[in-house]
Amino acid sequence: MNAWIRAALVAVATLAGGAAQAGEKPLVLIELFTSQGCSSCPPADALLAELSTRDDVLPLALHVDYWDYIGWEDKFARPEHTARQKAYAHVAGASTIYTPQMVVGGVDHVVGYKPMRVADYMKAHEARLPDVEVEAEIVDGMLRITCVTDDDDNLPSRINVDMVRFNTREVVDIKHGENAGETITYTNIVTAWERLAEWDGTGTLELDQPVSGDGPMALILQEPGPGRVLAAYRID
Repeated sequence: MNAWIRAALVAVATLAGGAAQAGEKPLVLIELFTSQGCSSCPPADALLAELSTRDDVLPLALHVDYWDYIGWEDKFARPEHTARQKAYAHVAGASTIYTPQMVVGGVDHVVGYKPMRVADYMKAHEARLPDVEVEAEIVDGMLRITCVTDDDDNLPSRINVDMVRFNTREVVDIKHGENAGETITYTNIVTAWERLAEWDGTGTLELDQPVSGDGPMALILQEPGPGRVLAAYRID
């Protein structure tokens, strides 16, 4: 089987001047757990910004809230992000969570600023994505999603189908805390993570989901846990 997911991802804008975009392959998901109150995070934030210029990965920043007490409240922080990081730690058998931490493909964890290790994991996940055909189309304010697989593709029996909203770029002047006096650019900041469906990985899954607002979205197929990410797609 082809190591790449055979994919056609189309985002159609219904307003005048809208453009359609299509991708032939999925992206490797990279999640950065970070905080504006963490003095060790800026290099990892910069790495995420660098990764966002590539066309083979989907880097997302999930700001956590457990550093807010030390003098600077991160306006992007969400308790759901902290809960997701704790869930990853539980699956991995770890008793502690850290920032910065990158999770590649839902299974490989990189604590601290280690770009070469991240690059190695990216390459490994790129080579072992399963086969499934995914189509996503935005029409008249509705996101229409179709996931199709052959019966012999041996996908997991449970797959979470999630939609993520994110802001591509914001600049923050930090006044207090460990990064006081710094002006930091943040990239691909997650603002919402919504479960659309759970799929058994067989036959065809069809979904219609209302969407509103501006900015990019992402569609993520992942084993529960959270576990291995089967595919990630950006929808502009």
